[in-house]
Amino acid sequence: MEIIQAIFLGIIEGLTEFLPISSTGHLIVAQDAINYYDATKLFTVFIQIGAIAAVIWFYRRALWQLVVGLVTGDKKARRFWIIWVVATIPAGIAGLALDAQIEAYALTTTVAIALIIGGIIIWLVETYHAVQPAKSAHLDTITLKQAVQIGLYQTLALIPGVSRSGATIIGGMLSGVDRVTATAFSFYLSIPVIVLAGLYKLATGDTQSVEGGSAALIAGTVAAFMSALIVIKWLLRYVSGHDLKIFAYYRIIFGILLLVLVGMGVLG
Repeated sequence: MEIIQAIFLGIIEGLTEFLPISSTGHLIVAQDAINYYDATKLFTVFIQIGAIAAVIWFYRRALWQLVVGLVTGDKKARRFWIIWVVATIPAGIAGLALDAQIEAYALTTTVAIALIIGGIIIWLVETYHAVQPAKSAHLDTITLKQAVQIGLYQTLALIPGVSRSGATIIGGMLSGVDRVTATAFSFYLSIPVIVLAGLYKLATGDTQSVEGGSAALIAGTVAAFMSALIVIKWLLRYVSGHDLKIFAYYRIIFGILLLVLVGMGVLG
């Protein structure tokens, strides 16, 4: 039963990691709903590596070219790695400094409030902040200043329910980056932040704190990889022709529903 629960949660992780609706928030709620035991949040954080493996697989050729370009001294490749590192630093530092405090707020109520507030912000940005439309990503147009701004926005995702992808995509748009480029850059930014967070949790946590132990971690991670691959392809096509308001509506409705369920005592 624990393995089936882990696969179910892994699918939820993969489907929600890159959509601006908060994968961590959905996992916290789902675990509460099915009474899945994950005392140290090791499972919640570690299975995100499966979703990141999907990003690495999807962008494997582009990543290889960027690695080769860095070695051979290609200016565009070197510039990409600089903005990638710069945008990663704020969340990395904040995550290490605030890990214990963040766990204390990993509650359904926190998730619900963050979902609603985030949904309103997404709607406001998409309604009043015009961005240049684009059909494909142009990562070489991101400036160092924009990378710093996106990195700072990414730290907001440490709050359960905010959504890392939502914070970086909307943050990118507010920084002047088009929606498709911001989405693609959000995918790349997920690699170091989530991999390091997962490995840190694995090193400092205990697999016995996870229901189903190591087998559950592996099953959930594989499920997250497979479902995330589907979402990555779909989302890039979607944002090239649509705004993000549908996710804003979803966040607000889901957040209100969660508050109602908490009020009724159905969820804790």
